[in-house]
Amino acid sequence: MNGRELTSPLLESAVTELSRLPGLGRKTALRLALYLLRREPEQAEALAHAISEMRRGVRYCTVCHNISESDVCPLCSNPARDSSTICVVETVKDVMSIENTGQFRGLYHVLGGVISPIDGIGPDQLEIDSLVERVAAGGVREVILALSATMEGETTDFYIYRRLGTLPVEVTQLARGVSVGNELEYTDEITLGRSLINRRPFNS
Repeated sequence: MNGRELTSPLLESAVTELSRLPGLGRKTALRLALYLLRREPEQAEALAHAISEMRRGVRYCTVCHNISESDVCPLCSNPARDSSTICVVETVKDVMSIENTGQFRGLYHVLGGVISPIDGIGPDQLEIDSLVERVAAGGVREVILALSATMEGETTDFYIYRRLGTLPVEVTQLARGVSVGNELEYTDEITLGRSLINRRPFNS
């Protein structure tokens, strides 16, 4: 391709849009577009419909900020979950990782990232105030900090610990079965499950 536009403006447009997706370079985007051209039109239409419906129908839970198809997600509205324990994670993918361990029956709080000054992300860009409000409302006995074992994750842990310091709640964090520098989504389920079970009080 050598930076030149394709002979078909429609194909060019499709490749441009596909290449905006994370992890997809222009060559991979072209390969995907050409693959779709070889399939039946119904396959491309089904893909476009599924993406459109997902974008229209999926939102974020007003309580925990996990993805949901209603204002309150199925986890938060499930009376069988332990509402006295909140597990704080960075992203929706981390909720999925912990749920896959089968070791946690409490609720979640998705921050939407971690504090990272170099990336211009401060506490105000994260769902930290809403976490403090949930705990201050009462009924929460333990907050588990399940952020990645990175410098940014540790900084966010400490910030949350300080914000919750005046509230009557125990703050714990994952046991260090999760290696320093690891992101939660890349930790295997057995290690993650054990780290959750063997969590320890947060030590500032």
